[in-house]
Amino acid sequence: MHYQPLSTEDKQAVLDGIGVADINELLKGVPSSLRHPKINIPPALSELEVQRLLRELGSMNQCVGSSLSFLGAGSYEHFVPAAVAEVTRRNEFYTAYTPYQAEASQGTLQSIYEYQSLMTELTGLDISNASHYDGATSMAEAALLALRHTDRTRVLVSEAVHPHYREVLKTYLRGTPYEVEEFGLNADRTFNVDDFKSKLNDQVAGAIFQSPNFFGVLEDLEGLSDKLHGLGALMILVGHPLAYGALTCPGEWGADVAVGEGQPLGIGLQYGGPYLGYFAATRSLMRRIPGRLCGMTQDSEGRRAFTLTIQAREQHIRRERATSNICTNQALCALAACAYMTLLGKEGIREVSEINMDRAYYLRSRIGKLTGFEVDMKTPIFNEFVVKSAKPFSRIQEKLVKKNIFPGVEITQFYPKFKNEFLVCATETKTREQMDAFVEKLAKC
Repeated sequence: MHYQPLSTEDKQAVLDGIGVADINELLKGVPSSLRHPKINIPPALSELEVQRLLRELGSMNQCVGSSLSFLGAGSYEHFVPAAVAEVTRRNEFYTAYTPYQAEASQGTLQSIYEYQSLMTELTGLDISNASHYDGATSMAEAALLALRHTDRTRVLVSEAVHPHYREVLKTYLRGTPYEVEEFGLNADRTFNVDDFKSKLNDQVAGAIFQSPNFFGVLEDLEGLSDKLHGLGALMILVGHPLAYGALTCPGEWGADVAVGEGQPLGIGLQYGGPYLGYFAATRSLMRRIPGRLCGMTQDSEGRRAFTLTIQAREQHIRRERATSNICTNQALCALAACAYMTLLGKEGIREVSEINMDRAYYLRSRIGKLTGFEVDMKTPIFNEFVVKSAKPFSRIQEKLVKKNIFPGVEITQFYPKFKNEFLVCATETKTREQMDAFVEKLAKC
């Protein structure tokens, strides 16, 4: 679309319509000091100089490509095949937003449909939407779904669920008739079953668990769905999507809704976003799922066609009846996840999942042998685990960052009761030599 500036006649017609002679008359109520403020802009640069400036600024960043990173806690360094970027950079997808006109958006709609299909296979559930902003948003939307579906007022959430997710949930429900209640942790960082059961009553709409949880621990969720369903409540499960390649998936646990962060599915760390919130549910909840759902149908000539369906958004129906008013999908990130899962396939995702566990168990065993560090060697984990240090983590981090190593994420900032503890992550991107080098440096801190 070309930029079409207003002609002198156009401008005068606008001023006449407003009832003023010129722009100055229109702005006479604005203080003169604000009409022509001094803007401190440096002299213009040539294209060469701009490129040089941007390179200098960019070199100030530290990234996982030039550092040895063991960071996790919700954002993970995974290998992304080059073909993923080739697909997402195509002009047909790169500038797309919302495909309201199905006849002009078949490619985008098909990619969304394929993404949804792959997510249902991965989670073991019936239906997936086109995605949400991020994992925290997806979880909050799942809680709202449970509250509306059951017409109840309380949601239970494990303290082992990511702290950021819990804060987003509380923000969503602030100022509403609904309430959030947390149930506590055991010493091994799993959720406390007795505390959970003590909070169950006929006003609980649903309970939220995470596995692997924030601490990297795999939770035992056996029988929980039956317990909740017996009370008329829903089970919501948050999880690392790659873990489902080799471990029990939400559908097998009996979960009603599976949500979480889809960033591990072919999306780079990219400064913390944009990411991808996945959302899958059982068929019985189909008409309560927030956001967009893409369906396959036939056109007037009997050919396969794709279209948005069950659009219960505030743009399509009355606001008070909408399933959500905050549910823009991340179509480009969903396309990346679709390409990633397609490239790896079922066996590839299983292999990546198993390699993650292998790396994490190896690194945990090495750190567990160091003097001054304590690690729980018995608790089952996926790709991250808790390390307790005899020294403040800030000192360890300061020393290792100087050596271009990011040792992990401090837990104390989220859980003050856990002193000098940090979360260490090892994915398929880490070689045994790199992990050994990290352990060697950690031992000298």
